[in-house]
Formats: sequence, structure tokens, C-alpha cells
Amino acid sequence: MSSTLLVEPPLNPVHDIFHVDRVLKPDAAAAPRKHKIIAVLPAYNAEKTLAATVADFPAGSVDEILLVDDGSKDNTVAIAREMGLTVIVHEKNTGYGGNQKTCYKYCLDHGADIVVMIHPDYQYDARVIPHAVGMIELGICDVILGNRVRSRAEALKCGMPWWKYVSNRGLTAFENLTLGQNLGEFHSGFRVYRRQVLETIPFERNSDDFVFDTQFLVQAVHFGFRLGDIPVPVRYFEEASQINFRRSTKYGLQTLTAVSAFWMNRLRLRRSDLFRPKTKPVA
Repeated sequence: MSSTLLVEPPLNPVHDIFHVDRVLKPDAAAAPRKHKIIAVLPAYNAEKTLAATVADFPAGSVDEILLVDDGSKDNTVAIAREMGLTVIVHEKNTGYGGNQKTCYKYCLDHGADIVVMIHPDYQYDARVIPHAVGMIELGICDVILGNRVRSRAEALKCGMPWWKYVSNRGLTAFENLTLGQNLGEFHSGFRVYRRQVLETIPFERNSDDFVFDTQFLVQAVHFGFRLGDIPVPVRYFEEASQINFRRSTKYGLQTLTAVSAFWMNRLRLRRSDLFRPKTKPVA
């Protein structure tokens, strides 16, 4: 059997700090890329997993890696700078959604054609980045999500808590039904967007909390973008960040509210600013 045909992805996190040129420099044999790809890492206390996350990026798969630090209390910023990442620091914690707003504004301002968002906690396998990006480049989808739940047995074997699995399956089924989609998962921390999606969706009006992600996808459906997904091996371990049961419950309720707002707006019962087009700048 070829060494590339693995039975399952290994969990061998890299902890040694290295310079980002190792992953930004394309393979000499690779065809020149036509699009600018920026990867964004919304970070909070990610010093233990940042190097491992970036080490899995296939060489030349992105042109730039941006880390936005949301008031970390550890050495995340120092490590990111030592590695040569582009770094933006929030002096105060703005929340997960607030962090992403900064990420996407930077990408739009710096000419990104495709944006990859991945959590820097080494939970998602970054080796699939070129494949997810390819779905965008081929014009098949406008938004690609990493699906952590290829099967129940696999998700639980990788350490997903049973209550998180049940809530993930329930919310995803509800969202697929009410939004007319067929995604394997709506709640992934690995996502790829076409530039037009970020230019169109008024994400600046979204929550600064975790429900930002749900609001973004609901908006993508409203504006007619095509959503798809790709299986992504996931790792649950002590150093990987997770929200607790209480925060997950709050997130679940906020998700139901976001979907309700979508239908209230569609039925013209209550208009929401989440679905109002962006105001174009005056020339």
C-alpha cells in the first residue's frame, strides 16, 4: 500500500515553532495559481496548537495567513509573529464573531479572491484546504464547510461529546429542512468563501458572539449563494478549544432565533437588517 493511502489521519501535533514561509512557498512542480487565497485564524489563547495547525497547511495552498488575536492571555501573539504570520491584535476581547469581522474586512481590503477560515486549535485537518478551495475555483460552490460528522461512529471515536453530537445533528437537520439545504453540518469551524460572498453579505451587522456563524450561513442562503461541504477529519483532545454545555445551549437557542428571523423576513412579517443589502460606498 502506498504511504499516502492512510487508514486514518495521524494525530501528531507539531509544537516546534517554524517560519510561515515553509507553508506559503509553493511546490516547484505546482501550477501557478490564478487566485489570491488568504487563510484567517480567529484566535484566543491558541499558543499550544497554533504551530500544529499551520504545519498541516499544504505548501503553497494559500498566499497569506492572518491571525487575529482576540485579547489572548497567553503567548499566541508572540508565537504568531515569530512564525511570520500577519497579526492583528484586539486589545480587548470582542467575541468570536467580532474576531471574524476583523478577519474578513482585512481580506476584502487586501484583495483576497478566496478566504479560508480555520480555527487555530488543531481540531480541523488543514490538509484538505486545496480540495475545499478547488470546489470554489471550479465554480461548483460559493461556500464550502468542513463536515466533522461523516458518520456517528467516527465523530464519537474522535472524541466529540455525545451531547454535542446530538445537538449538532438536531440543529443541522432543522437548518437543512427550513433553509432548503443538504449539508452534513452547519456548525463547522472550517469554512471557505468566494470573495463575492463577503462583498455581498452584511456580516458587519451580525452578532459578535458564536451565533455569527449561523447568521452568516442564513444570510448566504438568503442572498442565493450555493453551499456545499467536504469531509474533514476532526480531533478532540485536551488542548483543542471547546465551548461548554451552557454556552452550547445558548448557541442552539440563538441558532433557532436566526432561522426564525430568516423566515420572518422572507414572509415579510418582520424585516431584519441581517438581510438588508450592504450600502454601496459613494464613488
